[in-house]
Amino acid sequence: MRLSRPRLTPLPQSEWNDEQRELLTRGNPQRVLNVFATLIRHQDLYRRWMPFANHVLFKSSLPPREREMAILRVGWLCRSGYEFHQHTRIGKEAGLSDAEIERLKSGPDAPGWTEAESALLRAVDDLHGDQFISDATWQRLGKHYDTRQVVDLVFAVGQYMMVSMALNSFGVQIES
Repeated sequence: MRLSRPRLTPLPQSEWNDEQRELLTRGNPQRVLNVFATLIRHQDLYRRWMPFANHVLFKSSLPPREREMAILRVGWLCRSGYEFHQHTRIGKEAGLSDAEIERLKSGPDAPGWTEAESALLRAVDDLHGDQFISDATWQRLGKHYDTRQVVDLVFAVGQYMMVSMALNSFGVQIES
C-alpha cells in the first residue's frame, strides 16, 4: 500500500443517499468494498463508470483466468496493493494457483508460462510501459487470441491502470 491511511475515506453508510444506496447494494447488499464506497463520493461518475467496469470484469471475451492474469499484472506494475489484493482472491476463483500469482510479479519471461500466457503478459507490460502493443507482441497475441479478445485485453489493461491510479491516489485501504 502506498498510503497507510485514506486521503478520501469510504462514504459511511449513514451518509448514503437513496441513489447511492441503490448503486452500492445492487450486487451484494451485505458487503460494500472500500473501492466502491470511496468512488461513490462522485455519484455521477460512479453511475456511468460501473457499466464499463462490469463489462471488463464480467462480460469480457477473455477467459476469466487470462483476464485475471492481466488484471493482477496491471495491479503489480501500478504498485496498487489494493488492486492486487482484491484480484488475488478473484484470480484464485478463476483458476490461478498461489505459485502462478506469485510468478505474475516476475512478468512474461518467467519460466512456466505458456506461449499464449507469455504473450498476454507481454501485452500488459507493453501497454503499461508504452501505452502501445509492439508489433512483435501483436503478432504473438494473434496466434492465440481473436480480435474481440485483444480489444477486451487492451480495455481491461486501461481500466485497471485507471482504477489503480485512483486507488493509489485516494489511498483506498484493504478491508479488515
